[in-house]
Amino acid sequence: MKAVLIAGGFGTRLRPLTLTRPKHLLPIVNRPHLHHVFDLLQKHGMNEVILSTSYLAESFEDSIRTARAMGMHVEVAHEESALGTAGALKNAGQFLEDGTFFAFNGDVLTDMDLTAALAWHRSKGSEATIVLTPVDDPSAYGVVPTGPDGRVLGFIEKPPADEAPTNLINAGVYILEASVLDRIPEGEVYSAERGLFPGLVAEGAPMYAMGTDAYWMDIGTPEKYRQANIDALSGSFRTEVVPDPGGSTNVIAEDAEVHGEVVQSSVGAKASVGDDAVVRGSVLLPSAEIGAGAEVIDCILGEGATVAPGTRLAGKTLADGENVGPNQLEETR
Repeated sequence: MKAVLIAGGFGTRLRPLTLTRPKHLLPIVNRPHLHHVFDLLQKHGMNEVILSTSYLAESFEDSIRTARAMGMHVEVAHEESALGTAGALKNAGQFLEDGTFFAFNGDVLTDMDLTAALAWHRSKGSEATIVLTPVDDPSAYGVVPTGPDGRVLGFIEKPPADEAPTNLINAGVYILEASVLDRIPEGEVYSAERGLFPGLVAEGAPMYAMGTDAYWMDIGTPEKYRQANIDALSGSFRTEVVPDPGGSTNVIAEDAEVHGEVVQSSVGAKASVGDDAVVRGSVLLPSAEIGAGAEVIDCILGEGATVAPGTRLAGKTLADGENVGPNQLEETR
């Protein structure tokens, strides 16, 4: 069984953090998000990965080496320009034989049971299966109404909350037969969500959806990216990186220097927290610096970002190398 990881997007919603790296490499508790996906695949016996890249593709080299060191076989399907979710699958088809494969939108963090999803797919004789997850407000997503047997009836993109027929949304995890690739035009920008999947429904192809109540997070915005880190620290999302999660748990790199108070935060390599500084609910990327007496609450600090002594920062995202002092707060994001 092979898995295609779609990782070619620009991550525009996560700027400025994605100006210098693909979103799939942003760390969740000091480990690149993509590596947590590797863990999930291996947990369910999948060791063959096709990584679909485009934007800042060279940035994935370390992760590819890591995956191979984990015993995974990795192929890279590169796109000179992003081809969309379905176009990426078509491009990855050069590494796919006939049969069944998984596909993942690269910005999804989940611990769902892939083995159970595969069994569902096979039990239905499905050509394409979408995993669905419930959300409180479906208006920001594409909802997927289904029949009593799970057959997909259609797709509704970002409906008003009071008009959505269901709160189950596309979780960005698919189980597909190689035959679906024949419906995707070669070398064109083509969307799975707006082109391929509605087309399958329209032609009456066997397409089903399976709901899951497993942990799921789209890390595509700063708020949700930060929340994914908090969820890993608290135990809502379980990972070996946090063996003893809880409400005040931290993950602090061995070479970080922490002299102040840090609560429920992730502190990256060579980052520093000065004397009497307070850090709560925040993510510090490598080499971020917080000066003495500063207070950083619910923030994300990019690599090498600096918060000057005595500064109070709340709910902000700083770009790599950005410097903030007491008189610059209105300029922060």
